[in-house]
Amino acid sequence: MEGGPTPTDGVRVLSWRMVRPSSAKGHHQAVEEIHLTPWDLRLITIDYVQKGILLPKPPSSGASTLTDALACSFARALERFYPFAGRLAADERGDGTVTVSLRCTGDGAEFVHAVAPRVAVADVVSSFYIPSSVVWSFYQLNEALSADAAIESLPVLAVQVTELVDGVFIGMSLNHCVGGDGTVPKDLFNTWSSIHRCGTTTLPPALETRRWFLESSPVPIPLPFSKLQHVVRRFERTTVQECFFTFSSASAVLALSRTSGVPCAGFGALNRPSARSTPFSSGAGVPAGYTSNAVVFGRAESTAGEIEEKGLGWTAWLLNRAVASFDEEQMRNSLDRWVRREPDFTYVRNLSVGGTGLLTGSSPRFDVFGNDFGWGKPLAVRSGPGNKIDGKATVFEGPDKGGSMSVEVCVAPTALARLVADAEFMDTVTKPA
Repeated sequence: MEGGPTPTDGVRVLSWRMVRPSSAKGHHQAVEEIHLTPWDLRLITIDYVQKGILLPKPPSSGASTLTDALACSFARALERFYPFAGRLAADERGDGTVTVSLRCTGDGAEFVHAVAPRVAVADVVSSFYIPSSVVWSFYQLNEALSADAAIESLPVLAVQVTELVDGVFIGMSLNHCVGGDGTVPKDLFNTWSSIHRCGTTTLPPALETRRWFLESSPVPIPLPFSKLQHVVRRFERTTVQECFFTFSSASAVLALSRTSGVPCAGFGALNRPSARSTPFSSGAGVPAGYTSNAVVFGRAESTAGEIEEKGLGWTAWLLNRAVASFDEEQMRNSLDRWVRREPDFTYVRNLSVGGTGLLTGSSPRFDVFGNDFGWGKPLAVRSGPGNKIDGKATVFEGPDKGGSMSVEVCVAPTALARLVADAEFMDTVTKPA
C-alpha cells in the first residue's frame, strides 16, 4: 500500500467514557449473576471477538455531536444487552478451585472516540491487502484475553468510533467467553444501528441470559486452579498478513465447477459453517436471543494430494461429514467429562495449524450490511487482531445480496503471496472498487 498511511500516522484518541444502560431496565437492585458453561469457560483463554464496519462520512454536524448521539443510542442498545455492561468476576474458593461468573453490575461498556486524520476509506478498501496495522488501531483491548477481564478488571465490551478523512469506522471488542459464538456481536450491531437510525423506543425481545447446564453439572463450575491466572498462557504472536477477498455467487459456482468439475449444487456444502450449534435441551435447538456460546470445533483432515485428486465436491462432503458427526449424546458426554475430569481450554497458539490447515470463523449468514446508522449502509467490514493466526479465515456476507460472500484470510506472508499470484484463484475474486 505505497503512499498510504503507516503505523506512525497513528490513531489519536479524543475521548473515553463508560456508557451504561440508559434506563433502569438495564440496572438491577440485586446484582444478577450469570454463571458460565463449559462452552464459555473453554474460551476464557483466547482473545476478545473483534468485528467492525466502515461507514461513509455522515452529514456534517460536528464530531462531538456525532459521537454523543452514537453514545446515546449505544446506551439504549445496552438496555437489551445489559449483561455486557457488567464485569467478569473470579471467585477463589480457598479449596484450590476458582469459579468465574458475569456480574450484571451496570458499570458500563467502554466507548472511545478517536480520529485517524491521514486515513481515507480508500486506504482500507482499495487493495486486496489489508493495512493491518491501521485497521487494528481501530479497536480497543487488542491482545487482551477473555480472562483478563476478571484478572485486570477490564470491561467485557468496548467500542471505538474512529473518524477517517471521508468515513467512520466502528470497531467492537467483546469478551469471547461471555459474548457468544458470533451471533451476539451481530445482534448488538443490528440493534444499535436500528435504534440510531430509527430512534425507536421499542426494543427487540429480551435476551435469554440463562445458561444451559447438564443436569448433573455443579453450578457454578469449579475450575481446578487456585487462581484464574494459572489457566492463562501468553504466546509470542507470529507474523501474519491479511487479504480480503469477495466472491459473487456466480464466481464461486464457476470456481467450483472449473476446479473440480463437480455439479454446482456442491457449493451449498462449502457454504456451511464448520462449527455446529449444540442442543439446548433434548429435541430443541438453541433459543432465540441466547447470549452464551453454543458451538464446538469441527475438524476434517485430508492431504493436499487427496483434495487435488478428488476435488472440492469431495472436500465439501468431508466437511459436512465432520459437522454431521456431532449429536446430543456425544455433546453431553463431552460436557460431563469437561466438568468432572478433563477441563480443556482453547489457546491461540494451539489454534494455529502452522501452514497445513485452515480455521474458519464467523458466518456469511450474519447481517453485516444491514447496519445502517442513518446515513448509508456500511462500505466494508473488517475484523481486529483478536485471535489472528497463520491459517485463519473469517467469513462474512458479501456486499451484494444473492449469495455473495467475503473471506478475510490471515496467513504467513509467503503463503499469501503465493495465493495472490494464483491467476486461476484471483479470476474468481471481485476486484476492489
